[in-house]
Amino acid sequence: MCIIFFKFDPRPVSKNAYRLILAANRDEFYHRPSKLADFWENNSEILSGELVSHFLTSDMDSLSYLKKVSTEGHLYNGFNLIAADLSTAKGDVVCYYGNRGEPEPIVLAPGTYGLSNALLETPWKKLCYGKQLFMEAVEQSEALPKDALVSQLLDILNNEEAQLPDPAIEDQGQEYIQPMLSKYAAVCVRCDTYGTRTNTIILVDADGHVTFTERSMLDKDTSRWETNTYEFTLQS
Repeated sequence: MCIIFFKFDPRPVSKNAYRLILAANRDEFYHRPSKLADFWENNSEILSGELVSHFLTSDMDSLSYLKKVSTEGHLYNGFNLIAADLSTAKGDVVCYYGNRGEPEPIVLAPGTYGLSNALLETPWKKLCYGKQLFMEAVEQSEALPKDALVSQLLDILNNEEAQLPDPAIEDQGQEYIQPMLSKYAAVCVRCDTYGTRTNTIILVDADGHVTFTERSMLDKDTSRWETNTYEFTLQS
């Protein structure tokens, strides 16, 4: 179970506006091994954790890559992919493909979107609630110092208010979901052995300057977290 909120505007009117604001949670079993996001040792231009390496290391554009993935989508369990080309010179393009939805990937229009364990914009109550909080933060983003915006987005990602009742989320998991429904139906999932392990914030300003912030749980301990921030400028 993961959740992502993002807004992109390839041509922001204001110099203080962001081309991309993204806030995401990774939910996983606490005991499952994972690595923190970092620049790759064999390619210092790639900053990521466990992402789709073929796309990151190729010259293929996002839509072409997702079209290639979609030809084999039926071979896998349900998944969603968001791929983007952020280019100051050529303009920003964000694409989406879910292998339980339309057969072809789509190019997204500028705007605000939410994604969880269903297709893009599926109106689970937790998604709608979190998206509303995200949009409120985005509306203030131009007036806020960057650190304050990151802090506000992290607060949203760590909201544990269950959004119930929600028949849609109950039907998807049925017996598996029922025992932890009150935890599962929140933006931040916090169960004994499973839940939100990583918060990720990505900000891209009008000049292509990127601020990547990751807050990660340490040693399967929900009281211990480490926050790392990377800043760099997109290549044209």
